[in-house]
Amino acid sequence: MTLAGPLIVNNLSIAGIHFADAVMAGRLGAETLAAVAVGGSIWFFGFTMALGILMAISPIAARHYGAGNPELIGRYTRQGIYFGIIIAVALILLFHFFVGSALDAIGIDPEFRGLTEGYVHAIMWGAPGIFIFLALRFTTEGIGVTKPIMYASVSSLGINVFLNWVFMFGNLGAPALGAVGCGIASAATMWLIMFGLSVYMWCSRKYEPLKIFARVGKIRPETIKEILWLGVPIAVMITAEAVLFNAVSVLMGTRGANIAAAHQVAINFAMTMFMVPLALSSAITVRVGHALGSGNPEAARFSGAIGIATCAVFMTCSATMMLLFRDTVVLIYTNDPAVSSIAVSLLLAAAIFQIGDGVQIGAAGVLRGYKDTRFPMVINLFAYWVLAFPLAYMAAVTYKAAPVYTWGAFIVGLSVAAVLLSWRFVKISRAELTA
Repeated sequence: MTLAGPLIVNNLSIAGIHFADAVMAGRLGAETLAAVAVGGSIWFFGFTMALGILMAISPIAARHYGAGNPELIGRYTRQGIYFGIIIAVALILLFHFFVGSALDAIGIDPEFRGLTEGYVHAIMWGAPGIFIFLALRFTTEGIGVTKPIMYASVSSLGINVFLNWVFMFGNLGAPALGAVGCGIASAATMWLIMFGLSVYMWCSRKYEPLKIFARVGKIRPETIKEILWLGVPIAVMITAEAVLFNAVSVLMGTRGANIAAAHQVAINFAMTMFMVPLALSSAITVRVGHALGSGNPEAARFSGAIGIATCAVFMTCSATMMLLFRDTVVLIYTNDPAVSSIAVSLLLAAAIFQIGDGVQIGAAGVLRGYKDTRFPMVINLFAYWVLAFPLAYMAAVTYKAAPVYTWGAFIVGLSVAAVLLSWRFVKISRAELTA
């Protein structure tokens, strides 16, 4: 919990940035709001892939920290920074040349297509900054120092809102750029928090043994290959789950405004609760990695089991709250009777899948600590896209069943993932003990 507390604040701050962007864009009209929403989704896809790959630095750093090899951590950090810059350049070129044609292919309304393209072209320049930040963030997370991440995320929320006010609305002498201004504000925020964390890690004695900034160092293909070997499956896992939830949102949108609105209410609340086990998952990775690095597989297995149990207990409390107070929760979002009745039924389904969701994200964190990512990737793809999405599609499109049946697909997918990932943890931890 000491490790996860700052990460919970980090996750909620990131959610706050998205909320602020939506609210401030909405003040400028529907076209600006739509451009920020669609452009943000396009940016998020590229960002998520890089996030997953660079997340591999956390378990690697945790292992070396537990083994007492701090200088090796610095090497992986530098290679992560180099690779992050390479990904950023590739992403900028991809967005620069292809985002317009992609928006045409998707069929985005011409009324806000230009604004969407402008937003993406603005925010993409923040890619080098945020990817360098992620390499540093997962390094400090891997050695068990998470408060700097919290300070950076809280600062980013304030900075982003201020820069939105300046560039979106044209204050302090700046031109009013609307959606493009929102992209500029986000990109500038990414660079500022990167510089902030870099300076902190440069000056703090906690990071001196790592010697991150002691040398420039050459690009090491074998080190980058290890980061990719661990990171690509993590990226696929994160993207598979995120795309599933987005795809189901699209399916619910085909059923009418009331159902779409009710879905948004329920999924927003469920995802807010998910921020806690998501942070716990990162903390579990660190604890397991430290134990394995120090040659203590018993402690690794114990930390993993306690971590999964903690996620399950929290999500059980969350599910209980949903069951007892779901009418009150819905009233926070809407007082429309038609939307409310549907949202209440969806929160009932959410209460059921919450526990499975907590267990699966906890188990995934444990397995990252064991540097086991490929088999969990296969499990997630099977649970979400072989089982969950076809069931959701049949319920929403083929049979046009009540919305709660579409959400039944979440229950199936997350429960199967929870069982299989937990089984994988038991198997791999037992093998580690035997070895």
